[in-house]
Amino acid sequence: MTGMILYVHFGLRAVAGLGDPEPVYRRLVGLVGGVTPLVQALPPDALLADVAGARRYFDRDARDLAALVRMRVAAVHGIDCTVGVGPNPLLARIAAQSGPPNAIRCAPAGPGEIVAYLAPLPVAVLPGAGPATVRTLAPYGLVTVGDLQRVPAATLQRILGGPAARRLQEYARGADQARVVAAAPPETVTVVREFPRDELDPVRHRQALLGCVEELGWKLRREHRAAGALVLTVGYADRSSTVRTRALREPTAHSRALAAEADRMYGALALQRARVRGIALRAQDIAPEDRAAHQLTFDPSDDRARRLEAAADRARARFGPDAVHPASSAPKTGPGRP
Repeated sequence: MTGMILYVHFGLRAVAGLGDPEPVYRRLVGLVGGVTPLVQALPPDALLADVAGARRYFDRDARDLAALVRMRVAAVHGIDCTVGVGPNPLLARIAAQSGPPNAIRCAPAGPGEIVAYLAPLPVAVLPGAGPATVRTLAPYGLVTVGDLQRVPAATLQRILGGPAARRLQEYARGADQARVVAAAPPETVTVVREFPRDELDPVRHRQALLGCVEELGWKLRREHRAAGALVLTVGYADRSSTVRTRALREPTAHSRALAAEADRMYGALALQRARVRGIALRAQDIAPEDRAAHQLTFDPSDDRARRLEAAADRARARFGPDAVHPASSAPKTGPGRP
């Protein structure tokens, strides 16, 4: 069997000159959909594409179609991308991630070639082999995929348990029963705050984050939506970024709950004199607000906060989104500050 699956990684950065990356990502998914209708979005910046039918239509092999995708992405959006080609999603993803970015890499298709290709790679390349699993396997000398290929199944099952061991050994042989299912990117809402210059002050970081929370909450409430999870992206001066995702205890669009969770996510980063270029906050797992359960509380401040929030929303609806800002998100003045 020859490669039919493309794993495409665009490497978008929410705060590296793209502004809100979601519209760009949706257009990229649609662009690849012009090559094959079987495109499965993998937010925030990757996708899978089954090009079996496209190979016949374009009379090109999978590698040529990968080159066509890269050319179209660069021509239309000025963005380079990495493409892995393989006979299944697992091998296509591993091929894409096994070298430097902005290239095309192909995994082999023959069973013997696949085993040899995977053998020298670290266990961590396999799905389900997270840090805890890697630490569990290391004392037994199981550090490469080849080690998993050779270890008796009964031994691995005693170490990891039956289902996890069987699944990991299947992956170690390159077996993957998953299929590409056409799926558009799920609905999300993103707010970005970029600093006029690289910012070291954590107080300013939190002010920007609170501004993101207020705008994000207002956008959700305006559309009668609630978020089930938050994604925090912090971009740095060297154009690298840190991304953290956290599911909310209950879907919400209320700024107080969103702010508490966003602040915990920022605090967990423990940034030490980081030169921050910008902050982005994205709401995902979005559902209609009538599906969101609200846990009752006897805290009068919660009711007061919701009433103030509703009043602020009415002001924004009448005078525009910049009509109301929380005092704590306003920039502090002082020496060297505007």
